[in-house]
Amino acid sequence: MTAPTSTEKITPRLKTRYREEIAGQLREEFSYANPHQIPGVVKVVVNMGVGDAARDSKLIEGAIRDLATITGQKPEVRKARKSIAQFKLREGQPIGARTTLRGDRMWEFLDRLLTIALPRIRDFRGLSPKQFDGNGNYTFGLTEQSMFHEINPDAIDRPRGMDVTVVTTATTDDEGRALLRKLGFPFKEN
Repeated sequence: MTAPTSTEKITPRLKTRYREEIAGQLREEFSYANPHQIPGVVKVVVNMGVGDAARDSKLIEGAIRDLATITGQKPEVRKARKSIAQFKLREGQPIGARTTLRGDRMWEFLDRLLTIALPRIRDFRGLSPKQFDGNGNYTFGLTEQSMFHEINPDAIDRPRGMDVTVVTTATTDDEGRALLRKLGFPFKEN
């Protein structure tokens, strides 16, 4: 086998596995008549809320740096929609960062998340299978960014959690759960 040249495009291995194995298994399992009914992953949204950024503007810079390192693309800075006096928050203040991954970047991020990051979590017992939104989309939270191997543990100024939302074309939670389980999401058994 020859090494790929710079003009050849390398397909992510999770995407290849989905196309060659998983799509066929889902078609048989749910007896779809049309191949376009087979659920797939549309996008992955990674959100890092930094509520303390209202008091210290340097915190948002660290969140942007970490999120860019983890996802491989520049995050969008999220700003407060309205002022809330109890939180000392003004409208327009930066309070978080968000990145939407699609295409090959999405498949590579999911592959790294499932094979490297989740197994590195201490006392990890699996993801909750009940966090679907009713339309086959799945959201879960991670407590800190150090589980990603791209982040240097010595350079972390403070632990930051993040939310990961996997948006699928599934119409029901059962279809979405079957898709994500076959992709390798480690759900807890009830």
